[in-house]
This record gives sequence, C-alpha cells and structure tokens, in this order.
Amino acid sequence: MKHASKLILLAVFAQAIVISSCGNKNSSVTGWKYNDAKWGGFEKAKFKDQETGPGLIFIEGGSATIGQAEQDLLYDRNNFKRRVSVPSFYMDETEVSNFHYTEYLYWLSRVYVSNPIIYTAALPDTLVWRDKLSYNEPYVLYYLRHPAYRDYPVVGVSWLQAKAYAEWRTDRVNEMILAREGFIDMDVTKTVDDNNFNTEAYLLGLYTPTIKKQLKDYAPNGSKRNVKMEDGILLPEYRLPTETEWEYAAYGYYSPSYNENIDVRRIYPWDGLTLRRNDTEKNRGLMYANYQRGRGDVAGVAGKLNDGAFYTTFVKPKDMLPNDFGLYHMAGNVSEWTMDVYRPLSSEDMTDVNPFRGNVYKTKVTDADGIVSEKDSLGRIPYREVKEEENIKRRNYKKANNIGYKDELTYAELDQQYEYSVSSLIDNKARVYKGGSWRDRAYWLHPGTRRYLDEELSTATIGFRCVMDRVGDPRKKK
Repeated sequence: MKHASKLILLAVFAQAIVISSCGNKNSSVTGWKYNDAKWGGFEKAKFKDQETGPGLIFIEGGSATIGQAEQDLLYDRNNFKRRVSVPSFYMDETEVSNFHYTEYLYWLSRVYVSNPIIYTAALPDTLVWRDKLSYNEPYVLYYLRHPAYRDYPVVGVSWLQAKAYAEWRTDRVNEMILAREGFIDMDVTKTVDDNNFNTEAYLLGLYTPTIKKQLKDYAPNGSKRNVKMEDGILLPEYRLPTETEWEYAAYGYYSPSYNENIDVRRIYPWDGLTLRRNDTEKNRGLMYANYQRGRGDVAGVAGKLNDGAFYTTFVKPKDMLPNDFGLYHMAGNVSEWTMDVYRPLSSEDMTDVNPFRGNVYKTKVTDADGIVSEKDSLGRIPYREVKEEENIKRRNYKKANNIGYKDELTYAELDQQYEYSVSSLIDNKARVYKGGSWRDRAYWLHPGTRRYLDEELSTATIGFRCVMDRVGDPRKKK
C-alpha cells in the first residue's frame, strides 16, 4: 500500500511539474491546454507589447501637479492647482499638418463618390484667415493646399471635424496593419462608399475584404479565422486628448529614476520660470515658441526673424527643441482642441485619476435578437446614446416645477442643466482648447491656462493632435 501511495504522489507531482513548466501552454486554474482543439480550443495569443502607432510618442503617465502656475491675469479662477495621476498614453509628436489633413480629404473624395457631402463637410474653413483690417488673402487661397505650407499645422478645423479625422485615422492604421501582416489585400478599386474598411465592422464580420491569409482556429470544428481584438494585432483608437492629458504632456515632467520626485517647477513646457529664449550658444536669444511678443512684434526684425514665423510655422521646426517627452509646439504655433466639455469649476469638481468631463455613453444599435446586423451609409457601425436607466445606479435628480418639463430625462439632458431653469452660454458644446498660438501673448503659453469654443466653430489659431490609449503595462518595454 505504501508503495502504491508513493507512486500516486510521484505521478501527481510529475503532472504538476509538466503543467507548471508549460505555463504558457496550460491553464494555471484548470490545467487544460491552450490552443488545442482536443481541449476545447481556448486560445492564448502571442503578445509582447503594444505597437506604437504612426506619428505617436509614448507618454509615460504618473502623478503631477497641474493647473494655474502663473498669475491669473484674467481672474477666471478656472484651473486651480491640484495633484492628479494620469495613466500612460501615446501622443502625436507634432500637430496635425495641412498635408496630413489633405490626405484625409483626398481619401474622402475618392471613397464617398455617391455622397460628396462627406468630403465638403470635412473641409477646413479657410475664411478664418480673413481680417477686415489685415491683408490675409494669400492664406485664404494657399495655406491649406500649397506645398510651401504642407508641413504647417492645419487650422480652420472645428472640434467635430478633428474628432472625425481621429476616427478615420484609426481605421486607416488598422487597415494598414492587416495589409502589412498579410491578412488582407489592399484593393482600393473596390473601396467605394460604404464598402470601406472600418475596424468595428471588420471585427463583427460586416466588412469582408479580400482575404490573403487567416489565423488558425483552434475550436473543435474550426479551421481558419480572421483577426480578433484578442490577438493584440489591431491598435486602440486614435482620439483627441483629454484636457488633463494635454496639460500633463505639455509640461513634460519626467522624474530622475533615482528619487521618484519632480524637483523643478515650470510655467512653460521648458525649464526656467520666466525664460522664453534659448540660452544655448548656438541658438542664444531665439524664442522657444512661436507667439506674439508684443504689439506689432510677431517675428522679430529682418536679418533676425526670431521665431521664423509671422503666422504659423513648421510643425517640426529645426530651430525649436521638443519638450522632455519629445513633443513639439506644446506652447505656441497653434492652440489645440481637447476632448473636454468646458466648465469653469472643472478643477474643483473632478476625480484625481485620469480626470475628464464630457462622457456621453453610447452602445451599438442592434436588432431584436441583440445582434449588430448592418452598417450605416458610411460603412461604420451605428451607435445610439445610452438611456439613463441603462446606466449604473446614479444619484437622484429632483424634478423642476416649471410647466412643460419632461418627467423622463436622458443622462445628456440632465448633464446639460448647469442649473435648473437657468440657461448658460457654456453648455455641452463648449469644448476646451489649450496652449498659446502664434497670435497670443506669453501668458497663454502656460499649459495651465484654458479657453473654450463651440465645437462647431473654428479659427486660424486652433489646430489639434491625436492621442491613443496605452493598454496594459504603463511602462513601455525597452
């Protein structure tokens, strides 16, 4: 009996060794094999790290003090200093340029042949350059499309247009990845109207490109399958940065590895409390940013055109250094859109981890069986806003007593009520933009300053850049 018991224990011990030695092949909770049809076919994809999307720089998150660090000249009191934690993310190295945006416009005109209004709706408003007391017609006529300006930041783009650009970029990058890895064939002659690649439509099986290769399907009766999100091949979406992400990235605070402490205080995205000129021997005296230094002085004098720009300048200038994260023009050149809805007291009414104001929850439109069965006219998956009763439990809102007030309100309608029975110019269409522009004084170069504009409007001083979420480990692998 003792001998038999010893044999059983040895067998169990040996099995445990086999399971533990094949940690990537066997489940640590059941011992069942991964990627094996005989064991049900549950898959474990090979994954090392998130790929860095085109144009992006990795921004390692952390804790930092953001908010007003300069004297509040306008007495807005709308951005008090506070300590927050910002998760890691990726951000465009530069502002989106005219050339980047005209690539988008070309794609829209080439694909939506039956719906040209999609193209015209995306066009920047070039009339933003007009000033009744200034001759700016060359910029109206040439700024967007002339090759001399192609590496300058796109302007005249509303918040809604910038958001649509980011969504388009997501699909083009994921389509490129699938083509690069040999999964699909890039046949642009067939990409017309709603028959264009959309990441969500592809994952739901509602877009069927010409397949070149597929992954092995380990299901008991499976053979081949398309790429899924679980494979880690497709990237998260491009989007506009939150106000906090933008401000955190602009400061460029990066602690030395030995002390876990930010021991410098910045007003601008570079060191020096009031320094706005380069102090290196090669570029001594040159401005760190493209902005207006004083009345009638936007560029310097002939022979010494300091920042090299009367209006905007190159998104990646040779004579201006990036901040510590490697980002260009986080002060000056153009101000930039953020995702946030503006409220003057956002800094007081917020969470301290990844703060953001402007959440509108949506869900896919499904049929009676709960299945997404069709795309919209643009080839995308239709969404609807989530009703209040569908969300998780929230605090009760009191009903107003005024006549005609609806008993049932959506979450968005409730959020729009800044105060019952009182209207405000600041509503859910007022979007925050950050950073100084070529036409601003030094005060607005401070990342803690904040302004707002209606999401449907645009100016000659506002551009944008995109970000992408970092998924998983906040520290990028070397």
